[in-house]
Amino acid sequence: MNFECILYEKQQGVGIIRLNRPRVLNAMNRQLWLDFETALADAGEDKGVRAVVITGEGRAFSTGADLKDSRDRTIEDYRIYLESLQQASRQLIRFHKPVIAAVNGYAIGSGFELALACDIRIADEDARMGLTEATVASSVTGGALRLIQDLVGPGKAKELLFTGELINGREAERIGLVNRAVPGDQLMETAIAMAETIAKNAPLSLSLIKKGLYLARGEASMDALMSFEIEACLACVSAKERKTSLDAFEKRNQ
Repeated sequence: MNFECILYEKQQGVGIIRLNRPRVLNAMNRQLWLDFETALADAGEDKGVRAVVITGEGRAFSTGADLKDSRDRTIEDYRIYLESLQQASRQLIRFHKPVIAAVNGYAIGSGFELALACDIRIADEDARMGLTEATVASSVTGGALRLIQDLVGPGKAKELLFTGELINGREAERIGLVNRAVPGDQLMETAIAMAETIAKNAPLSLSLIKKGLYLARGEASMDALMSFEIEACLACVSAKERKTSLDAFEKRNQ
């Protein structure tokens, strides 16, 4: 398979997906999501793949949505993009095989939302992660409004979402946002070792356990939440302050 925005390989029963736009710190555009969905579908269909690891190529897991890519979208185009993003997130949340996020460098906004949608998160101790949508006049997607509360509770979730502040891997481990924080040079080794351990277990057991855990959290209300997230994000990006925030963001990063 040839991909424009990801790298994809398989080893020892593990599918490894690397987000691959390193020049823009793996900022997410529509093509990245399309490539990601294709690789995930292949991992799902391949009986030899029993677990998946997702990481970023270069210095970041992902810095979230590519704001330059989104600046000139019409609201209808934005809706189409958000619906495709939500569908990719749903596929990951419902994916019938265990998925581990190996969080390296920056994991921000929808980049961190991708990590939240995985079953297990292992982070570089010095990784910087958070949901910064409020700082650029946007809103949260990917089911993150529930996923983050499930991990750290409503109070801490509100603090992280309202402030938009980034935390490192060690703090993320302390509050339960990630399962484990390790030195950066041990990140992929740790994630792949865990995936290989999981891959030794019975595929049907893993699939049914994962499905049961998802059902126990309430499937219908998750769908309703994710539909709400589309409307909330569209309301934010159509507001006048969106352009002001984007201009300020670009000045800070020139």
